[in-house]
Amino acid sequence: MALLEKLNWRYAAKKLDPAKKVPQEKLDRILEAIRLAPTSSGLQPYEVFVVSNHDLLQRIQPIAFNQGQVADCSHLLVFAAWDHYTPERINMMFDLTNKERGFTSEGWENYRKMLLSNYPNRPAEVNFEHAARQAYIGMTAGLVAAAFEEVDSTPMEGFDANALDELLGLRAKGLRSAVIVTLGYREADKDWLVNLKKVRRARADFIREVA
Repeated sequence: MALLEKLNWRYAAKKLDPAKKVPQEKLDRILEAIRLAPTSSGLQPYEVFVVSNHDLLQRIQPIAFNQGQVADCSHLLVFAAWDHYTPERINMMFDLTNKERGFTSEGWENYRKMLLSNYPNRPAEVNFEHAARQAYIGMTAGLVAAAFEEVDSTPMEGFDANALDELLGLRAKGLRSAVIVTLGYREADKDWLVNLKKVRRARADFIREVA
């Protein structure tokens, strides 16, 4: 119930108070929620870049079509997906799993072989889009965690991905930006959206029970 109340409280804040910063402990919990989010085959095929430098945020703002939240936010999260599934990346995650669990299994190793025989052979764009969808799962976990922490969060697709990739040097790391999220605190008296009713389709028009 408490979580639902927090989700009703949250909205995509349009005006953030640049003087208010998200405490490190809250930021850490939001980032940990993202890290713990599920991904296909457990590959975690994306990374999260946390930008808090004011000068850099101002440089990113025009890349994000001059949205004010980017310059005023406490932190900007950039979700950068793998540009391709490579054998090295797949093996890295399977090896990490085996190391952390302290054992290997025939079924798990057969699954590794199946991925290795399929994923790297697909077009890079197909693999990037698949990885980007995993980043969106992590982003959603972050949005929910931010609401729980009463930190305002606004997801954004409105930005020039190529320009952001160049600014942050993502392509050289084998990454491409997929989505960004601003974190901060609403400046309620300057935000036209803050007092408007949250509108969602009725449950009967949205949830379909399949017997």
